[in-house]
Amino acid sequence: MLNSHGGWGGLAESAGRVGMECRVKDYGDFLLDDGSGDGLDAVLLDLGSLDTAAARRVVDYCRGRKLPALAAIPRDAVGRYDPALNPDELLICPAPDDELLLRVMQAVYRVKGPAGSQTLSVGDLSIDLERYEVSSAGRRVTLTYKEFQLLALLASNPGRVYTREALLSQVWGYDYLGGTRTVDVHVRRLRSKVESPGRSFIETIWNVGYRFKAPG
Repeated sequence: MLNSHGGWGGLAESAGRVGMECRVKDYGDFLLDDGSGDGLDAVLLDLGSLDTAAARRVVDYCRGRKLPALAAIPRDAVGRYDPALNPDELLICPAPDDELLLRVMQAVYRVKGPAGSQTLSVGDLSIDLERYEVSSAGRRVTLTYKEFQLLALLASNPGRVYTREALLSQVWGYDYLGGTRTVDVHVRRLRSKVESPGRSFIETIWNVGYRFKAPG
């Protein structure tokens, strides 16, 4: 299911033509309704009718619920786009119907992985999202709950750079009183448990944060 904010009729019509069911909701109603994201496969933000602050709130809302967020940008507004919004996918409109479908599919895959899959496998690292189990080179790895959450978030979105602040808010929550140093400590512990010489998975992006290596 695709959700388009702002009632951008052209996008809703395109979604229908490629077989996607579309539910159009107002920005305020979407955030105020705790059940807004229930049953949705992805959320499409109309940046032609949302300001950056509102769009960022929607993206954060979606991230907290592991819900793919796409941003549709009017062609004449590309120069004003703020890359810090960092949605899961971007779409410049108007766009062909098949491109809309492909970008929605790509965003869903990036956030949720293959359909029906409960295990993430990268090389000899295996992460069972249902049983909360991790193995590396066939060896069971014991992680704390926060270490597991951190690893699962990064591995579910390979190649995506997360700032320390984003990781802190998504893994520990907005109300956590600790500083971003907490993220560095957990990443260091995580690396010591799942990595070894010649086998690294988590990359440090200096002065920014971390990312999980995308499959080469």
